[in-house]
Amino acid sequence: MTDTAPNPDLAEFPLRRRGAYFEKFETSQVFPHHWGRTITTADNVLFSTALAHWSPMYLNAEYARAHGHKDSPLNPFLVLCTVVGLSVEDLSESAGPFLGIEECVFEKPIYPGVTVRTESVVLDSRPSASRPGYGIVTWKTTAFDQNDEVVLRFVRKNLLAGQELL
Repeated sequence: MTDTAPNPDLAEFPLRRRGAYFEKFETSQVFPHHWGRTITTADNVLFSTALAHWSPMYLNAEYARAHGHKDSPLNPFLVLCTVVGLSVEDLSESAGPFLGIEECVFEKPIYPGVTVRTESVVLDSRPSASRPGYGIVTWKTTAFDQNDEVVLRFVRKNLLAGQELL
């Protein structure tokens, strides 16, 4: 059997730009991110073992209970990565370099089955001194559980291209 379908010319497909550009962000602007994510035991085990983060606190329920937890808490780095991921579509999907996280505070341990949702506020937006046409945006992101209790907060920065470069 031969494939008779024509090969598409990929150059004919329109390019759809995604994500935000530097000028979109204004100080104090709030971004409530989409529906959130329930983090499961499977997520926790896969994340922790894939990264060789063998701390028994996150993988051994009896060990966690012996240290005052009701069960194995979620690996906080999994929570952090999930929360950053929830914000990417609104903030940095088209961004250039990720410039770091500061002031990261894990407010309380959370456990499998918790649903986190996030929102971010623009703290600062300024043109880059070294890259014409680019700017640095700083956001404070806060994560909440399903009871609207704060579980994580941090400040992060990205370099973003200006609208004329997208």
